[in-house]
Amino acid sequence: MRTDSRLPRVLHVLLHLDEMKDPITSDLLGQMLGMNASLVRRTMAGLREAGFVSSTKGHGGGWYLAKPLDEITLKQVYDALGSPTLFAVGQSNDAPDCLLERAANVATAAALEQAREVFQDALARTTVADLVKGSRERIAAHRNRSD
Repeated sequence: MRTDSRLPRVLHVLLHLDEMKDPITSDLLGQMLGMNASLVRRTMAGLREAGFVSSTKGHGGGWYLAKPLDEITLKQVYDALGSPTLFAVGQSNDAPDCLLERAANVATAAALEQAREVFQDALARTTVADLVKGSRERIAAHRNRSD
């Protein structure tokens, strides 16, 4: 089963952008994430439309934060990515006229909707800045060991 890792990847990018004083190019973001620069641009476009990031062209250009991370919830980022499907589970259409299949589909759809609501509520209660609260010292120590 193929998974969609855009949400954690984009959160990772936003956290790095918060620490950068200069814009970062799509090429550098692509290298950091192990993805093609054109895919980075397409993914970041949704964040730009949501007002979280902006970009400049030309020498010294690139992506930068347009809004503080404590004003961006994980739910807003999820929505900016197009609200990717959470589960591979779906409804059956083997026998659309069968009342038993319809009952199974209704039960499945209700459970999936409840799971989606719980997931999105959790995302709405967390800002991107919350992801590193209390970890700044540990992150700095890790960077110092890496240098």
